[in-house]
Amino acid sequence: MGGPGDPPEGTPEGGPAGGGEDEYRSVVFDESFVRAARLQEFSAQERMADHAPAVRRRPPMRRGLSRQAFVLVLLIAVAFGTAIYMGVRHPYQSPAGSGPPAEPLRMTVIPLAPGGEVPGASDTDHLYASSPAAQFRIGAEGIPLPAARRTAHFSDGQVTNALSIAKDYIVRSALYPEVLTGEQVRPVRVLLDPDQLDQFDQSFGHPAADGRHAPTGWLVRFDSSQAELADRSIRVQGTLQAAETDSSTLEVTADHTFVYALRAVADGSGQKADAGAKTAEASLFTVRRELQFRFDREDLRLHQAQLVVSYVQAGPLSCAEDSTNRLHPLLAGQTAKEGGPAGTDPYATGGATALCGSLAEGSQPKM
Repeated sequence: MGGPGDPPEGTPEGGPAGGGEDEYRSVVFDESFVRAARLQEFSAQERMADHAPAVRRRPPMRRGLSRQAFVLVLLIAVAFGTAIYMGVRHPYQSPAGSGPPAEPLRMTVIPLAPGGEVPGASDTDHLYASSPAAQFRIGAEGIPLPAARRTAHFSDGQVTNALSIAKDYIVRSALYPEVLTGEQVRPVRVLLDPDQLDQFDQSFGHPAADGRHAPTGWLVRFDSSQAELADRSIRVQGTLQAAETDSSTLEVTADHTFVYALRAVADGSGQKADAGAKTAEASLFTVRRELQFRFDREDLRLHQAQLVVSYVQAGPLSCAEDSTNRLHPLLAGQTAKEGGPAGTDPYATGGATALCGSLAEGSQPKM
């Protein structure tokens, strides 16, 4: 008698004993095996159509990259492309349109000695009112920007930008209290073209009266051990002018006179450190600066300047004192041991040609 599932006639000759089930008894048709099958049987409803095949071929399974793998491959490709681009175009190459390297600054600092005793007063307003600076404006208001006009190769906006950078340099280098006292130089340094930074740093690291490395050619600063501001309302008057020198360069010329009210610094005992200075009085100190700036398009974009000429007259000073690193003002009641050649008026147009001059009588307050 046949076993369960055997045909009535028994097992066919040559067939496996126990029927076909024994051959596939070890095969497990789990869910993953079914999903992976390339052929899929139609449902009964689908097979009702005439001539419908019993099975259909399933679409191939999608075996693409996962989202994380795709993002990783994309990042690697971007990094590789960036590396190639930076290798072809060096990041420190000069951009198109920039001018030639900046010239070194040429500077002249001329001390002006008083003809007699430096006049002083306890009231700084009275000092200013009795001097040629009576009508000067206060601070940055004395450095107005002129009307900007386009040039052949620069727009109105670019000319205005050049004038504004020049004004910014003048304000920082002659009006900032922390610069005047010698505490800071960075507010001025950050405005310079990078080609001039080495010269600037050498000037302050190793000052020299060589026409190239005098700190007082870059900015105004006093010997803070001798003098201090008696009034922070510094009087200023001057002009700014812009012109195109070539298709890639703008030039700004600045001519300004600064008048400071100074007094002697007290030592630890309350006495004035400067011998001969009147203890309760302030005096005026005048600085005439003629500066020449140059700008290429890169300077205008980065808000920086090339300072190429600095011509400074300052007094009252003693010609015996070295004015290279700091200015050593003569204060109220003091006199110079020696004078210079012909009298020089820092309020008048035209410059002195001597290495030391003397203040004209009319340039001092009438006390």
